[in-house]
Amino acid sequence: MMINDIENIKGFMPVHEGEALYKWSKEFSKLGPIIEIGTYCGKSTIYLGFGANENNEVVFTVDHHSGSEEHQLKEEYFDPEVFDVQENRVNTFPLFLKNIQKYDLDNIIPIVSSSRAAARSWDTSAGMIFIDGGHSLESAFNDYNCWSKYVKKNGALVIHDIYEDPNEGGQAPYEIYKEALKNDFIEHDRVDTIVCLKRI
Repeated sequence: MMINDIENIKGFMPVHEGEALYKWSKEFSKLGPIIEIGTYCGKSTIYLGFGANENNEVVFTVDHHSGSEEHQLKEEYFDPEVFDVQENRVNTFPLFLKNIQKYDLDNIIPIVSSSRAAARSWDTSAGMIFIDGGHSLESAFNDYNCWSKYVKKNGALVIHDIYEDPNEGGQAPYEIYKEALKNDFIEHDRVDTIVCLKRI
């Protein structure tokens, strides 16, 4: 992998956490496909894609590509580069496609949909599911409730942006992490704010 090159892609995944994603994707794609909830511009997707490629497995990545709450106009993480002036909305899909094509990853299957809508028609279990969608409490629990049931036994549920201290970051991912620990998941590995849970 060209780690330094991936670092320059727009997104919120530090290299050390991205390398962990790659490692876990490689480990758990032996059990089945990878599902990513929350794509943004594809930075984390690329790490997942390289890992899954090691086992000739695919990555399904689910995102409506309209940005999360915090990416909207006048919000904290608004980025004019992904704002479509003609459509008057955030649209990350063109940049996502450009990034994926740059790495020639043909094992990545984008699903342009809300998390809830995609889950309604879903019936494929996964070796690993990575949740990094909206960070409001409602969005995080929606993603967890819709998707965690598809993790295979001995498969992984990975959650990003875990902050035990509210002063360091939002609490929604931490809340679903705690919920997962009550429901047949145990902590398997952790690198900074990204946690890998294993279904037992």
